[in-house]
Amino acid sequence: MNTVNTQASSLSSRRWVLLVTVAFGLLLITLDNSILYTALPTLTVDLGASASQGLWIINAYPLVMAGLLLGSGTLGDRFGHRRLFLVGLTLFGAASLVAAFSPTPEVLIGARALLAVGAACMMPATLALIRLGFDDVRERNIAIAIWGSISVVGAALGPIVGGALLERFWWGSVFLINIPVVIAALILTPLVVPAGTRDRAKKWDAISSLYALLTLTGAVLAIKEAAHTPQNWAIVAGATVVAASGGVLFTRRQLRSNDPLLDFGVFRNRAFSAGIITAATAMFAIGGIQLVTTQRFQLVDGFTPLQAGLLVAAVAIGALPTGILGGAFLHRLGLRIIISGGFTLATIGMIITLIGVQTAFPVFVAGLAVTGAGLGATMSVASTAIVGNVPPRKAGMAASVEEVSYEFGSLIAVAVLGSLLSLFYTSRIHLPQGAPAEAADSIATARDLASDHPGLLDAAAIAFNSGYTTIMIIIAVVIAAGVITTGWLLRQYGPGSTASAYEDNTH
Repeated sequence: MNTVNTQASSLSSRRWVLLVTVAFGLLLITLDNSILYTALPTLTVDLGASASQGLWIINAYPLVMAGLLLGSGTLGDRFGHRRLFLVGLTLFGAASLVAAFSPTPEVLIGARALLAVGAACMMPATLALIRLGFDDVRERNIAIAIWGSISVVGAALGPIVGGALLERFWWGSVFLINIPVVIAALILTPLVVPAGTRDRAKKWDAISSLYALLTLTGAVLAIKEAAHTPQNWAIVAGATVVAASGGVLFTRRQLRSNDPLLDFGVFRNRAFSAGIITAATAMFAIGGIQLVTTQRFQLVDGFTPLQAGLLVAAVAIGALPTGILGGAFLHRLGLRIIISGGFTLATIGMIITLIGVQTAFPVFVAGLAVTGAGLGATMSVASTAIVGNVPPRKAGMAASVEEVSYEFGSLIAVAVLGSLLSLFYTSRIHLPQGAPAEAADSIATARDLASDHPGLLDAAAIAFNSGYTTIMIIIAVVIAAGVITTGWLLRQYGPGSTASAYEDNTH
């Protein structure tokens, strides 16, 4: 009897060590999505990057990852999720070294794209390995909730880690920090992660992945150029055509395929669709808040990168407890209360934040924490809503779609909100007499010229603050829309309802 108990205890411990191991990989992925927010002003100066190149340095990562994620889930099914996880870790480590020592903005953009390839290999594998390692439904819900919480915490910790490193080292250190984590995960993975099964019949549809990447790239380029001043409408039109063509070709290929990367029929399940909306909306909000807040407090109030990172850590502080509790109480409360209620709480948090930015700094910080608490709750159960509501044979695809949603949310946040912030600044600044016109290009340029032009810095700060407030209002409206949309989709998923149509969905 003691032997049986010992074996059971050993297996249980191994499951949680497995969770920690894959969490290492997920932490790397989410950290690298946001670690450059605080480093961007320093990095732009050191590399001589333009404002557009700066946004592409950030955007290359979620853009390439989102384009590859649908296909990488299939690769995991074909070659084994553990093997793909190890390949992704290796690529991620190599790309981190290239990024750290990039001599030009172009090389750094390329390194960020390679980082995304490694991340695209790892991310579907992390969730798939959790499904393989946890047989008990209750334990699996908690493990998935922790997995979702790491996404929030990793994204929120990125600016802190970036800021802390920039206090003592050069900007390349934000990439070198990945190396010890990669080494630890490479050692632990073969010891605690099951090999799983391989389905050699699965085929990787590289053409569909290419179409998806073209669609996303075209859409992002069109958005960025449309929000740029002055606009190049030829580029906007060309990028729009590429995005539309890629979308049509991708859709046609999926409808004709016997084994599509994306089966559009899964969206008929309301819980699945609500989970997708939740994941995208939450990451849009988190990414947007972090991007514009770290920029605003560094460029207007003179915060150091570390101080700016610690400020947005309030989001993570709020998100961590609700993220864990959401998964633990899902079986009692149901999807609707946790997701729609979480978005409601986040909306209230954004209102407090907007009041605080105009009145008192402590109120502002409290608003960020409340917003994080709401978003943490929603993300804790989004994965269960998505993966648990497709047939077992489509669970790998569902996991990939979920991760595309996360990355798409971050991608759109940077592309749209970053571009809009620049546009609002340019359109709202009133240059003092005698100030050069290039001061209207960016607040960083205005700061460089301020010593020779009295009143320029104040004018730049007023314009940037105005744009920042508008961006935060936009984020609040998007979150509020999430309340309405998920509340309607999940109207049958109240307390006591089943969150998953396929609770034994382990593969």
